[in-house]
Amino acid sequence: MHDIIHQLDAKREKARLGGGQKRIDAQHAKGKLTARERIEILLDEGTFEEWDMFKEHRCTDFDMEQTQVPGDGVVTGYGTVNGRMVFVFSQDFTVFGGALSETHAEKICKIMDKAMQVGAPVIGLNDSGGARIQEGVAALGGYADVFQRNVMASGVIPQISMIMGPCAGGAVYSPSMTDFIFMVKDSSYMFVTGPDVVKTVTHEEVTAEELGGAITHTTKSGVADLAFENDVEALLMLRRFINYLPQNNKETAPIRPTSDPADRLDYSLDTLVPDNANKPYDIKELIYKIVDDGDFFEVQPGHAANIVIGFARMEGQTVGIVANQPMVLAGCLDIKSAIKGGRFVRFCDAFNIPIITLVDVPGFMPGTSQEYGGIIKHGAKLLYAYAECTVPKVTLITRKAYGGAYDVMASKHLRGDVNFAWPSAEIAVMGPKGAVEIIFREDKGDPEKLAAKEAEYKAKFANPFVAGARGFIDDVIQPHETRKRICRSLVMLKNKKIENPWRKHGNIPL
Repeated sequence: MHDIIHQLDAKREKARLGGGQKRIDAQHAKGKLTARERIEILLDEGTFEEWDMFKEHRCTDFDMEQTQVPGDGVVTGYGTVNGRMVFVFSQDFTVFGGALSETHAEKICKIMDKAMQVGAPVIGLNDSGGARIQEGVAALGGYADVFQRNVMASGVIPQISMIMGPCAGGAVYSPSMTDFIFMVKDSSYMFVTGPDVVKTVTHEEVTAEELGGAITHTTKSGVADLAFENDVEALLMLRRFINYLPQNNKETAPIRPTSDPADRLDYSLDTLVPDNANKPYDIKELIYKIVDDGDFFEVQPGHAANIVIGFARMEGQTVGIVANQPMVLAGCLDIKSAIKGGRFVRFCDAFNIPIITLVDVPGFMPGTSQEYGGIIKHGAKLLYAYAECTVPKVTLITRKAYGGAYDVMASKHLRGDVNFAWPSAEIAVMGPKGAVEIIFREDKGDPEKLAAKEAEYKAKFANPFVAGARGFIDDVIQPHETRKRICRSLVMLKNKKIENPWRKHGNIPL
């Protein structure tokens, strides 16, 4: 027995060292933590239960049997974050560059299967050079096994990917199917084909950072949701982020007690919207002033900034916020913002998170680039998401709500539960100037007559009362009472139940 215990301790120590101290030092020299150090920061102290520490690869080609490392390049198990259970895998770059083998994949699949069974989130800390070339198709099969589980877990348990090193080739498709992707600046990157292949095929000169770094994916592509300065900041922010989410699709997010009164009034909101309809204002000011304690966790702030999405709390309850941003492109909806908003709405709907929609939208972005890019189908993604959504939906129109964009932004017609408007709201097919130029096109040579007609159009539609008369708006409220009225609405909607017709799934316009 003594010999077995000694052997056990030796194997544990070998597993903890991964690829050895020299490679650990190299990891630290790059400003990166090791796989185990990352887990220690992410999880509550002393809660990590590791699985398959002794698992080793089975490859015998290319003399691989002579290189066996317990754990095979990934640390897996479960623990708690702020007292709530999560399953986690952390790829170890010091072992074969974190490359995925058949057994490496088996370890990841095992914790994903168990997370589904017990209803707990899965967090992947990715730091891998890709598939283990020596194993060939066995490694590719391992990736596919992980992909299948990503799909089966989608909408059942939250899945979060933290890219903390390379993630290339087929490896990118597992994170891409998770709910949120976070990255670390200067040390992480994602791409299907690397700079060398790009140069060979397209003759483009590009660095790994330019091609698939954190800034690229959080601003240009929208693949990633947030970028952080270093490993420690990323993991601490991930601990904060997961507090907003439920454990699974059968539960609601945890309630966090707050001293912020639900009936708090904020009279500064009465002057938030400028008198000049063409003058922008920051919709985030409204968000910060109505949510609990001014605490708003924004997602994808650098991408498609004409729409703002993120998580906050109202009376301690997690809510999703979707808001047009007049500061960017006047708040117009375009291809990127529709995709960004639509995916967020679908996440909230899958995990029982009520949605607050703040509307100031002059319409869809015009232009050949948008039409050629498919704005018809992409814009329909946001529409489809809201129409399909069954969680409580509270909508507030602050200023403009024009054309089809009015319909899309959680209107009463898309089963909005409670739809408010401020007195400054304008709900119409289009702005007064454009409308008059179309209706009275025969008078285009008479500017005085057009001005009179524009004033008439404004008097009729530059207010929320026409929509209110038809019941499309439930109430016109004073801006300073916005928090109180939304909180009351969410309490009323707490036990909302709605059923859609049976179907395998809808066919969202992808």
